[in-house]
Amino acid sequence: MSDWLSFLPFVAIVIAAASTGAVFSPGPWYVALNKPSWTPPDWAFPVVWTLLYAMIAVAGWQVWSRDGFGLALAIWGLNLVLNAAWSWIMFGRQQIKLALMDALGMLLTTAAFIVVAWPISVAAAALFVPYLAWVAAAVVLNYQVWRLNPEPVGADAQGP
Repeated sequence: MSDWLSFLPFVAIVIAAASTGAVFSPGPWYVALNKPSWTPPDWAFPVVWTLLYAMIAVAGWQVWSRDGFGLALAIWGLNLVLNAAWSWIMFGRQQIKLALMDALGMLLTTAAFIVVAWPISVAAAALFVPYLAWVAAAVVLNYQVWRLNPEPVGADAQGP
């Protein structure tokens, strides 16, 4: 039972990161953007992210349970910071190019977590594989949205 109590902080941390998606939601600005025809339907995002966030919490807890606070957990935490920042950058600041750079950071830290966590917990590393696939697709989608919606010069410095 006490093992499950140690899981609760990981759930709380992941919920905090996920909450930025609710605070900074797409809204009319994003709806008006040009997007590729293969963009997933709106309903897919909360469904997929709910599953991924559950797996992210379990993976972090698995690594912490076996290794404590080490490199793998540091990467896990950095990944969540980047994850939380993306919605704020993309929807809150409306900076598509900066959001793309953040998404690339998420992709790198997701892959790094898999590599570093593998010797600690194969299960934790495996839980990040679907996340890696989703983030890779998100990077391509973010890139296409940026390409289809050129930002005016100086947009990165101004925001809404």
